[in-house]
Amino acid sequence: MNTTRLRRFGLSAVLAAALGAGLAQPASAAPAPAMAIAADKASATPGSTVTLTMTFTNDQTTNTQFVYQSIQPTWNTSQDPGLKYTFKSCSGDAVQCDVSNQSGVVRYNVPVVPGASRTVKLTYQIAADSACGPSRRIELYSYLYYEYQGGQAKKDGIYPVGTDITCATTPSAAAAHK
Repeated sequence: MNTTRLRRFGLSAVLAAALGAGLAQPASAAPAPAMAIAADKASATPGSTVTLTMTFTNDQTTNTQFVYQSIQPTWNTSQDPGLKYTFKSCSGDAVQCDVSNQSGVVRYNVPVVPGASRTVKLTYQIAADSACGPSRRIELYSYLYYEYQGGQAKKDGIYPVGTDITCATTPSAAAAHK
């Protein structure tokens, strides 16, 4: 290969590399979801409590002026007469945080600036005589609605959360007499 061809090839390779580097997109993290819900335990026994932590994050580029959220049992949970629980408390960054029996309503403190979050904790107690065992699960879903851009735009969504209800185990008689 003569030197002219080598120079042309080298120049072409350098230009292609520079163009490729300039066009490559920087890696970016996925935006935080507008709602995150977590239970403090994956399974609980009759008589115990479960605390749900619900965090709203403003995923928009303008302030969020209104945020409403409800939480209620799924159809499966409401159709199981053996599952018994009652919401006991609601606290956090809210102007309204009400619970009654098996559902709740939250209106978060606003405005929520872009990227900021508000968190609310809901606690429910599983009745001591609640059904338990395989396939027994208290499942809840939360409906979230919020407005932004001066109230001109809105978004909503459904977010599930659940807890298995396991039966309390008692120590065997042999273990109790040791």
